[in-house]
Amino acid sequence: MMKDLKEFACAGIKNKGFTLLELLVVMVIIGLLAAYVGPKYFEQIGKSETKTARAQLDALGKGLDQYRIDVGHYPSSEQGLAALNINSANESKWQGPYLKKAVPKDPWDRAYLYKSPGEHGDYDLYSLGKDGQLGGTKESEDVLSW
Repeated sequence: MMKDLKEFACAGIKNKGFTLLELLVVMVIIGLLAAYVGPKYFEQIGKSETKTARAQLDALGKGLDQYRIDVGHYPSSEQGLAALNINSANESKWQGPYLKKAVPKDPWDRAYLYKSPGEHGDYDLYSLGKDGQLGGTKESEDVLSW
């Protein structure tokens, strides 16, 4: 009886492995899935960085508007966005800080660009996108406040 159990157990072990062909088929399937899903995943990351930049521009714009309401004008280009946290120009009506934290960098780790007076309104506030140059498409597209 014991001999029969050993033979039965050994027979089961012999049939539990995978063949090289089965492993190759599974690896090809995984590779095809990665080739299809990978680009879509990284495209979503680019979109989320652009959305983050837009949200940060909106928050900075609200801070700039509050600054203008209190002081009577937007900070100059020389003062820059730092004027939202520090009253470096000794403005008498300054009621800041106008941001809860320091001025953030864009999602690509560069400073937002600010110009006042702007060419497109009272001020121009923008990021040059992933490529750091004017223009671009998709994730390299500039993120603008106007």
